[in-house]
Amino acid sequence: MAAIVITYAVVNGGIYALLAIGFSLIFGVARLVNMAHTGFFMLAAFGLFYCTKKIGLGYIEAIAVTIVVVTLLGILVYRFIIDRVREHHAAVLIITIALVMIMESALLWRFGGETRGVPSLIGGYVDIAGVRILNQQLLTVGVAALAIIMVLLLLTKTKLGIAIRATAQDAEIAGLMGISASRILLVTMGLSVALAVVAGILLAPLEGVRPGMWGAPLVTVMVIVTLGGLGSIKGSIIGAFIIALVEQMASFLIPNGGYLTGTIILLAMVIVLIVRPAGLFGTMFEEEKL
Repeated sequence: MAAIVITYAVVNGGIYALLAIGFSLIFGVARLVNMAHTGFFMLAAFGLFYCTKKIGLGYIEAIAVTIVVVTLLGILVYRFIIDRVREHHAAVLIITIALVMIMESALLWRFGGETRGVPSLIGGYVDIAGVRILNQQLLTVGVAALAIIMVLLLLTKTKLGIAIRATAQDAEIAGLMGISASRILLVTMGLSVALAVVAGILLAPLEGVRPGMWGAPLVTVMVIVTLGGLGSIKGSIIGAFIIALVEQMASFLIPNGGYLTGTIILLAMVIVLIVRPAGLFGTMFEEEKL
């Protein structure tokens, strides 16, 4: 039982971490609460489904097309819609909620409301400690880990990462140092959406796709980033695996616990915030958090 809980917690935690890092990035740099974040995650899942099942592209080609198209869409949405109201936080919330609802309605109109399967990239399974683990699950964990490492290296070891962190700490001073805040915000939005796209591509073969699949992950991601500390990349990663473990423990250890996972993770967040109102790792991009 313990091995099963840990397995699913690691798989789900990797997907949650990708979503939470992207959410934290755009919040930390632009101070935006992007409610449409998991909408791009949903579009990516459907993009993979459409390219493989409807168009008949190979898996590699389908993944490449999905990443490019959905990430570009996210950048365009930011450039021509969100950026125009970026200083008005209530307007951003309303517009991004409207955007994700439009995405869901369009998918319902085009595909209907039923769940649709997506073929796995690799079949088969392995037995680890007596637990049957799908090769697709192992691939998911590996890709998620690689993506997380690449983001951390980008933020800590490259000039672009330094520019992102400088803009997050003080956009005005960063501008005096020759950093274009508007360009950095656009790049950060692209990176944020790209992480959501990768998460959607990883989840689709495991759980299928359906309109409305953005809702539950959005609540979970908001719990994670609040728990870890808004803007904290380290907090997002650790919080993602904590929440994934809590979810699996609730599902396996409590009768009908699957119906209580949302309540339990919200309760866990409330308890942590009572003790540490800033979350586990404080707020914003402090050096020790990256």
